[in-house]
Amino acid sequence: MSSSKISSFIKHHFRHFNAATLVDAAEAYKKHLEIGGKMFVTIAGAMSTAELGISLAEMIREDKIHGICCTGANLEEDVFNLVAHDHYVRVPNYRELRPQDEEKLLQKHLNRVTDTCIPEMEAMRRIEEAVLDEWVKADKAKKRLFPHEFMYAILRSGKLKNSHQIDPKDSWMMAAMEKNLPMFVPGWEDSTLGNMYSGHCITGNVKNIHTVRTGIEYMMELAEWYTKITKKSSLGFFQIGGGIAGDFPICVVPMLHQDLQRDHVPLWGYFCQISDSTTSYGSYSGAVPNEKITWGKLGVDTPKYIIESDASIVAPLVFAYVLGW
Repeated sequence: MSSSKISSFIKHHFRHFNAATLVDAAEAYKKHLEIGGKMFVTIAGAMSTAELGISLAEMIREDKIHGICCTGANLEEDVFNLVAHDHYVRVPNYRELRPQDEEKLLQKHLNRVTDTCIPEMEAMRRIEEAVLDEWVKADKAKKRLFPHEFMYAILRSGKLKNSHQIDPKDSWMMAAMEKNLPMFVPGWEDSTLGNMYSGHCITGNVKNIHTVRTGIEYMMELAEWYTKITKKSSLGFFQIGGGIAGDFPICVVPMLHQDLQRDHVPLWGYFCQISDSTTSYGSYSGAVPNEKITWGKLGVDTPKYIIESDASIVAPLVFAYVLGW
């Protein structure tokens, strides 16, 4: 595809409603970077299984993203896809499945995520074997690492290289590892590998449960990183979906102000959320950006956008626009 063809299409056709907001948000994202700002991206849902890495990895390589907060599921599922893509099973008629059909998938060790089934043996167990080696090694050395650091270690080691089933350039975790991108993974225990880690602690394969560092420590790291980076650059917040991936990191600013009295630390300098969550009934993930002003996260003049749509469609388009595709 010729240069800027997608961007030109978007600019010409996306003129109103959520489409227009997409253009406004993408333009503001570009402007934020052009004036020296940095961008923090949060990833919820099942975006890795949706293969967001195809565009997200290029954003990382092109320095359009400077830090990431994601769920434990997104951390591991990009690597699952890297080594087991050929064994994934797509179920295009997933809305028509009966409970008995779902049970048959279970019996085949196929765990469904909307229209896609992740193969347990080829994906989850293969990565468990690789990362268990790192857990045990760190445990014996009395060394403690964050969840993403263990994933970086197995990718950096090359032990999965012969198992790659997609082009590594389409893996956002590979791109993040190569950049040693700052990453924060709150609530990691709510993930397949988190469950496996619990099991290995129970059986005694891992002696010290604190070998994998915690979400509280992630917040402490984020506080120091945010304070340091915003001394020189405004930091924007691009949120894909809701939940802990977005809720956890955006709170670092009021924490810095109210709990640490670091009044000199600036607010987030840009905000965009892609969400289809209903903005009512106390829905935090579906709250409009202005509500965040009352919590000391955003300011009156912060550029704010909410694109109410499917992130698996919207995020690649925004990234394409920012990349000038």
